[in-house]
Amino acid sequence: MLKIRVIPCLLLKGEGLVKSIKFKDHRYIGDPMNAVKIFSEKEVHELFFLDINASEEKRCISIETVANIADECYMPFGVGGGITNIKQIRDILSNGAEKVSINSTAVSNPLLIKETAEMFGNQSIVVSIDVKKKFFGGYEVYTCGGKKATGLDPVKHAINMEKHGAGEILINSIDKDGTMEGYDNKLIKLVADAVGIPVIACGGAGKLQDFANAVKEGHASAVAAGSMFVYHGPRNAVLINYPTIQQLKEVLD
Repeated sequence: MLKIRVIPCLLLKGEGLVKSIKFKDHRYIGDPMNAVKIFSEKEVHELFFLDINASEEKRCISIETVANIADECYMPFGVGGGITNIKQIRDILSNGAEKVSINSTAVSNPLLIKETAEMFGNQSIVVSIDVKKKFFGGYEVYTCGGKKATGLDPVKHAINMEKHGAGEILINSIDKDGTMEGYDNKLIKLVADAVGIPVIACGGAGKLQDFANAVKEGHASAVAAGSMFVYHGPRNAVLINYPTIQQLKEVLD
């Protein structure tokens, strides 16, 4: 068993699976249930599903979708998108998800993190932080699918979320998203070194070595990727895939 979790992070738009580049140019990939079945067969460690339009449309990820994923999913999975209250979290967890990922509401109402961590356990609460480089240096947290600048520093925000009870931080580089050029390991390290909870690196993975670099250089506790697991070959043909345990051990063990 690998010590480092390698997590497909899949984006939902409506009822379809999509992939983005820098949070834009969304390309339809296919039926999410088909992806779940394939990843289940490949014995993936964990899955994340994020509804990218939910916050902007002021709604929560569909509970029916969560239940459908649970019916086909043979590994732990988490979901996020538009989560704003305890009832939604209770419904999501009771319909089969092990974790919820909270992004925009963690900024607008950080007390929700504290309340839900106390109620459901911090192992169930992941705070997702979308980050973009600032023009003159440094980083800034964005919400609403990368559309709204918050003025927050990602390191300070991560520290605050840990204090409020978050069990994990999912740190996602908007600038690296979908580029397959490697993670922003500087960003990951800044956050990972500042908190005592696991940090999941996301945004930019394109090859197995990128996972190793995120762990070695970025001090990530886990790695997540999207494009790498839905594309294949130089033309980015759509093909749901996942490395073998042996391939992962060669770079991560």
